[in-house]
Amino acid sequence: MKYGLLCAGLIAATSMSVAQANTSTQAKQAQAKYVASSYAQTKYPIVFAHGLTGFIRIGTESFGLDYWHQILPDLARNGANAWATRVSPFNSNDVRGEQLLQQVEEVIALTGTEKVNLIGHSQGAHSVRYVGGIIPAHVASITTVAGVNKGSPMADFILKTEGTGLDLALASVVNFASAAIVWAQGLDPHSFPHDSLASAKSLSTAGAIAFNQRFPAGIPKTACGEGSYSENGMRLYSFTGNSAFNSALDASDYIMKISSLIVGKEGANDGLVPVCSARFGQTIRDNYRWNHLDEVNQILGVRGLFSQDPVQVYREHANRLKQQGL
Repeated sequence: MKYGLLCAGLIAATSMSVAQANTSTQAKQAQAKYVASSYAQTKYPIVFAHGLTGFIRIGTESFGLDYWHQILPDLARNGANAWATRVSPFNSNDVRGEQLLQQVEEVIALTGTEKVNLIGHSQGAHSVRYVGGIIPAHVASITTVAGVNKGSPMADFILKTEGTGLDLALASVVNFASAAIVWAQGLDPHSFPHDSLASAKSLSTAGAIAFNQRFPAGIPKTACGEGSYSENGMRLYSFTGNSAFNSALDASDYIMKISSLIVGKEGANDGLVPVCSARFGQTIRDNYRWNHLDEVNQILGVRGLFSQDPVQVYREHANRLKQQGL
């Protein structure tokens, strides 16, 4: 959905270059040709978890799209030990959380570190919160970016099709897209399970309530308040955008504008997630002039003239973690 048209183009363009499927699920460490500073050099590695429809890279080194466009290489150039992870593009919070947990354990083993800093975008917020709930002793901080922490009206809207017949057709299309996203990363499409209905239920208001009962750390106790800043030895942060349409040059902004009409009943939003749903722990800022894709510097870094630079925001957040000794 979020990356549908772009993914389709990249998949078609790279179909001849994606060779044998690689079944490795290891996280990928960001690389830089040079290190310019230690500004973002945190004590512990920073592990990133993508959201719905997400990936590490679609395509090849020479022609491809990174989910966290330009963000991780910039962190590496500024001294950070940053890792991108991959989980099922569409599945439940628990399935994706377990997949991320495995990769976090891999990062800990590979780096010899005691802890990691976790950053999750969109449904990735649930994934990092899941890991924090399972192994808090190995998590220094959790940051959710436009996290669907209290559910999304968009998921509620989609679930209204359940039982109409349309849900089966939609599920088939989405599950096929999920497999295609995995394949476009050079992986066996069957190496990650796909379940679009489980994904929608996880992102719904009811799904969020159930998840929060199991993993309550950082969730505000009021409708749009602040959560606890620290729990179980973990520092908790969040930030989000609140502007669906920011650039006439970005095709995705038109989609975000349309989807915001559904999400808008919950107030300010980024096109898919209400601001109040995104609040978690210490809210760094909830009014960046970003939509849901701008938050990960997509598509390809195009943003509004007056929008903040996402690459800079992540770099500054890494420095924030550094200053906290994390």
